[in-house]
Amino acid sequence: MGALEALPDTFTTGLASTAGLHFRDLYRLRDEGDLLELSRGVFRKADAPAPTWPDLLAVSVRAPRAVVCCLSAAEVHDLTDEIPREIQIAVSRVRRPPRIEYPPTEVFRFNAATFDLGLTEVEAAPGENVRIYDPERTVVDLMRLRGRLGEPLALSALRRYLLRRGARPGQVLALARELNVFGAVRTAVDAVIAE
Repeated sequence: MGALEALPDTFTTGLASTAGLHFRDLYRLRDEGDLLELSRGVFRKADAPAPTWPDLLAVSVRAPRAVVCCLSAAEVHDLTDEIPREIQIAVSRVRRPPRIEYPPTEVFRFNAATFDLGLTEVEAAPGENVRIYDPERTVVDLMRLRGRLGEPLALSALRRYLLRRGARPGQVLALARELNVFGAVRTAVDAVIAE
């Protein structure tokens, strides 16, 4: 089917429709094993290379302006051994939060003025990137949301970050200042360094 070959490895029903592939054909191809359905309305070619982070890829396609954050970002950056029950994403407060049931997703609403701080990308599948906060922003967000996500998680991620080669505590403190959590982060950084 020429329309399917013209599509990227991961695509939405809308993109498939634009390429001339009817939704009935999509579901037939899925049922025949030529396509995998990653999330409602998000498909991946079965012969495409396996994604490293399939759930992040699915959520990213459904919510392209969202950013992987908090525990999900900590898992990607190897700052925790905890496996998140839900994909955690952030959206700007000026945007309507997406509603994604599968994969299970938790949405955080972050201030628009600081939303892009620490923004980077990670390859979720060969040639397919998703937006994610860098390790420094992830550590600061976990400290900022420690009341909701748990202080042990935040302190463990901070400790793991500071003990790794190439850690940039100055960058963590600069982000903490911009995100109004400098005091708590500074105290935690000092405690870890003193250990």
